[in-house]
Formats: sequence, structure tokens, C-alpha cells
Amino acid sequence: MRIAIEKLTPGSVALVGFPFDAYSSFMHGAATAPPVIRAAFHSPSSSLWTETGLDLGQAGMYADLGEVVLDQLDRAFATIENTISKLLAGHHKPISLGGDHSITYPIMRAFAQWHRPLTILHFDAHSDIYDVFEGNRYSHACPFARIMEEGLVDRLVQVGIRTLNDHQRAQIKRFGVEVIEMRQISRVSELRFDTPVYISFDLDGLDPAFAPGVSHHEPGGLSTREAIQIIHSINAPIVGADIVEFNPRHDVQGITAAACARITKEIIGVMHLNATNEVQKPPGIELHSD
Repeated sequence: MRIAIEKLTPGSVALVGFPFDAYSSFMHGAATAPPVIRAAFHSPSSSLWTETGLDLGQAGMYADLGEVVLDQLDRAFATIENTISKLLAGHHKPISLGGDHSITYPIMRAFAQWHRPLTILHFDAHSDIYDVFEGNRYSHACPFARIMEEGLVDRLVQVGIRTLNDHQRAQIKRFGVEVIEMRQISRVSELRFDTPVYISFDLDGLDPAFAPGVSHHEPGGLSTREAIQIIHSINAPIVGADIVEFNPRHDVQGITAAACARITKEIIGVMHLNATNEVQKPPGIELHSD
């Protein structure tokens, strides 16, 4: 790490990289993403201003911890969980740069100790709720099954899904997950949150036209604009996030890296705005999968 957690200003937004893709299926490459996202974040082709009018270049807007070494597979999840636990103990707001989606499970094991009640807002083409995938219960296709069966969060809302099969639908029903599939995307305007929110953003939730640098291309997804609008509309404190499944090996002219950077900036912006402003919390609307 480039900055010791103990030296962070209390309550900081903290970027931390987890270069892990050992539990990816089909193809690897997401482990190389954190430094590429960071480079795009600071690229002179853009700026550190958010659309909501905050200058992230000002002191104290966020701290960049760099990457965490995850060179032992049997210790990787414990290291991720312990890192996030230390950040939460200091009342920091971690934004984790992955890495494949399997890292969300140990991250949420840490969050469960510090934030309850809690809602996950999950952007993805896939529900990632298989009980087991290719013989691995900890695959990047399974994190939300582990999260929900352990009761680590109180509510899971999935947006942009467009690949459901019968097993996944059964899992969604079993765990009471609220799903807004892409074919129903107009329903996203109904979303309300009456608890703090954690954002888990899988880049293949975006249409491949806006995020070609992913391992699993699923046409018919969100535009970058639609995703940012949803983030801006969150009516509750955002206490953490992860940006996962960016595969730089398949990016085209840095398009996906730029999308990662912009989404990260806008999440940080809303974190600050919702922490400093009085957040209106209208009653939640019940949403159910088909």
C-alpha cells in the first residue's frame, strides 16, 4: 500500500486495489485492472471534477491506498476482508478496484460487521448468484449466493441483468432478491433506499459498445449515461463500492478504462454529497423479479 490505513484522515473515501481474478471463468485478465483504472482516473484527457460539481483534486476528497498484494490464493479472501475491516474500523468509505466479482464476498463479510442495515445496489449483466459454478462455490459467478445465504446484507437490488436461467431465477426467489432486468429498465425510476447503500459495479453491466474491455460480452446493456444517472439518483448514504470485471486485455482505445474512472468519480461525488446534505428518504417501493 502506498498509504498506511492508520494515516488516513478519519472518514476518508479510500481507493484500494485488489488485483485478483483466480476465480474467473472463461478468461482471466481482470487482475490487471486496478492500476489501469487509476491511470485513467488521473489521465489529463479528463479532469477530477464530478458532474455534480465537486473537485476531487481538493485535499481530503479521497485517499489512494494503491494495491494490496494477494499472492497466496488460500489467504486472498482473508486479506481482502481484513483490509476492508481496518478501513471500516476507521469509519472510512472504501471503493475497491478489482479484480473479478468474487472479491465482493469477502468485502461484504467485512461490511456486515460495521454496517447494518445495508442494501447492495448491484450493476451487472449476470446475477452472479449460482450456488456452485464449475465446481467452485467461490467463483465470480457465485458471490451473491454466499452473501445472501450468510445474511450479510438486508437487501439486494440487481440492475441490468440480461442472462437469467432457471437456476438463477430459483436462487433469486429463494433469497428475495429484487431484480430489474434490462427488458424492464424503465422500472429503475421506482428505486428508493431507506438504508445505507453499497454499490457493486460489474463493467459488463454496461453494453459492450460502452465497455468492450470485459471478459463476458452481453449485448443489450446499460449505457454509461444510464448508469451514471442511476448513481446520481441514489437517495441514501453510499458507504462503499467496488468496480469489478474490467479486463484491460480486451479494451479498445481505453474506452472501458475511462468508463471505470468516470463511474468511480461519480460514486465518490455522491458519497460526499449524500454525507453532507440532508438526504430525502421516501418509502421504499417493493420490487420483485418475474
